[in-house]
Amino acid sequence: MPSTASFHTGAAERSLFGALLDAREARGEGAVILNDMERQPLTFGRLVLASLVLGRALTRISRRGEAVGVMLPNANGLAVTFFALHAYVRVPAMINYTAGAETILAGCAAAGIKTILTSRRFIAKAKLEPTAERLAARLSLLYLEDIRQRITTLDKALGWLAARVARRMPGATASPREPAVILFTSGSEGVPKGVALSHANILANCAQVASVVDFSPDDRLLNTLPVFHCFGITGGLLLPVFAGVPTFQYPNPLHYKAIADLVRELKATILFGTDTFLTGYARAAAPEDFASLRYVFAGAERVREETHRVFRDKYGLRIFEGYGTTETAPVLAFNTPAHYRPGTVGPLLPGIECRLEPMAGARVGARLQVKGPNVMLGYLKADKPGVVQPPPDGWHDTGDIVEIDADGFVHICGRARRFAKIGGEMVSLAAVEGHVAEVWPEASHAVASIPDLRKGEQLVLVTTQADADRTALLAHAHVKDLPELTIPRTILVVDEIPILGTGKTDYPGVQKLVAARMGSAVPR
Repeated sequence: MPSTASFHTGAAERSLFGALLDAREARGEGAVILNDMERQPLTFGRLVLASLVLGRALTRISRRGEAVGVMLPNANGLAVTFFALHAYVRVPAMINYTAGAETILAGCAAAGIKTILTSRRFIAKAKLEPTAERLAARLSLLYLEDIRQRITTLDKALGWLAARVARRMPGATASPREPAVILFTSGSEGVPKGVALSHANILANCAQVASVVDFSPDDRLLNTLPVFHCFGITGGLLLPVFAGVPTFQYPNPLHYKAIADLVRELKATILFGTDTFLTGYARAAAPEDFASLRYVFAGAERVREETHRVFRDKYGLRIFEGYGTTETAPVLAFNTPAHYRPGTVGPLLPGIECRLEPMAGARVGARLQVKGPNVMLGYLKADKPGVVQPPPDGWHDTGDIVEIDADGFVHICGRARRFAKIGGEMVSLAAVEGHVAEVWPEASHAVASIPDLRKGEQLVLVTTQADADRTALLAHAHVKDLPELTIPRTILVVDEIPILGTGKTDYPGVQKLVAARMGSAVPR
């Protein structure tokens, strides 16, 4: 089932550093492209120069083609480090510093990473000293402050000369088909895997997105999504840089009031978020704070109807919900002003083929598999450290159960792993969460499953709704004509639902919480 729309593939036939140089030529060396909380804006000229100077220094601690870990927050320094590695054909591996030392080390082992670049100031500010200590015991942890101190006047002079002939630098002529970045799956359902994306994968996805939505240098983007997440690095850093959209990088998406104030101050026109983050922004922002916004894009998790309603009623804004995976660089589908349907994640992007594999026992939907220019080079796993294992025949199995309607709009039914088998029937935990959200729209919810001797599995609702009661759920099910097996038998009330640094629900964390609490839990 190929997409009927089209996009230009030529944009993908270059390296990421080459794309940066193209953007510098298109916009001019003096055009400001990046800013952060230090308020020292980076122009295209300064970004290229700084990348070449730092990149030369990084050649002393790495070899061509080597994967180098990058553990930094959203800031100008991260962008410089990313492109510095690219200038001399190293592969940035974006480290999720919220994941904990053991998870980071497992990912580094799978991807063959021996060195991580970070910052003393960041480690101190984020209180990551214990993590840094454990990482340093197993691999080389290098601090940018130390590397910068060793940059000589000669390095700076050679960097200036390199910036004049940047098209001849190794990064500008790197193969588009080689690895350009390593990301790690979110771990929302288990141990993360390394995902190797090529230059062509990322640039194809940028071109696919740009073919259906109009970004321009007149826009201003505030990026709060961490760049260790694929949505954050492609949507929040690379796409705007290559499109010439001035971008402000903010390091913590949970600073809701500060972000609302920044949108107003910057007169931002584009904001990315997850349902969790957007809900927080809506609590903190007055209507006038978001007056400048024209696009609010959401992904990574389902956007609740209550979140859509608040943005519509309070700000007059439509949230454009989309869908993607780390393995697809990441965007597969999203709603746009021209193609919008509530309750869906929009149509598939141009150039993406899909096939639907039936799932035994499921009433609705089928398992989505995709193929296209944005599909990853492959996984990096512990069984073959440092070896890219490509998807079979180029097809990536998303593990998502979807329906695609007659007009091509994609409806997400749930993750294949997030189905419970109850009395022989497959029940989507995501769908159950959606029904619960209709009863208590202002609270947060997560549904887990546990073994049940009589019916195979039973559902447990974890919720922040203080007065949550099964009677209310049963009444709603009766009105909606939902089978009783979709109603959680046990309800656990918590102060907050565990979430990952990416803004997704931390389902392993939810499962652990359920396991810890079920000894004293009583069905209500």
